[in-house]
Amino acid sequence: MKVVVGLGNPGVDYDGTRHNIGFDVLDKIAKTDGDGKYALKFHGAVCQVVKGEQKILLVKPMTFMNLSGSCVSEILGFYRVEFADLIVLCDDVNLPLGKIRIRAEGGHGGHNGLRDIQNKLGSTNYPRIRLGVGGPSEANLSGYVLGKFRPHEMTEAKMMVDDAVDAVWSWVKDGIHVCMNRFNGPVK
Repeated sequence: MKVVVGLGNPGVDYDGTRHNIGFDVLDKIAKTDGDGKYALKFHGAVCQVVKGEQKILLVKPMTFMNLSGSCVSEILGFYRVEFADLIVLCDDVNLPLGKIRIRAEGGHGGHNGLRDIQNKLGSTNYPRIRLGVGGPSEANLSGYVLGKFRPHEMTEAKMMVDDAVDAVWSWVKDGIHVCMNRFNGPVK
């Protein structure tokens, strides 16, 4: 089994925000390749999809971004999933809007959701897809990431979600190194 975790915050107030771009990718996969229905378990919303012979568990932690590690830790423990079979998707203000960056492992880079996952797992040895949401022009970072995409950013954000869905399927089918080689290029 593969586990795909999208980071975000629960509740309608956060729908469409930059911080919830990981949720948006999972929702697209769930609707396109599954029945789109999530069940609440392990402090998260969980949806199983099957692609070919591969079972994939889509996980949206419902603990708020900064406490995402508890949900991820519980899922991996219950299903006995290795770190190599986990991939985490999150927003990244250090990448321009529309750019995705895939890594086989690495630090949290200041992202509180990744920081909590790292603390709960005791490791940074899991793949991640960082989704560029652009940097704020104002000093209020939390206001920026909790804000919605502006109308002129919507096309770029939707294209990035599509690219991230393709990257997830590349990771599932071909592994992290092929996925990185395919998607870690310049902005389209």
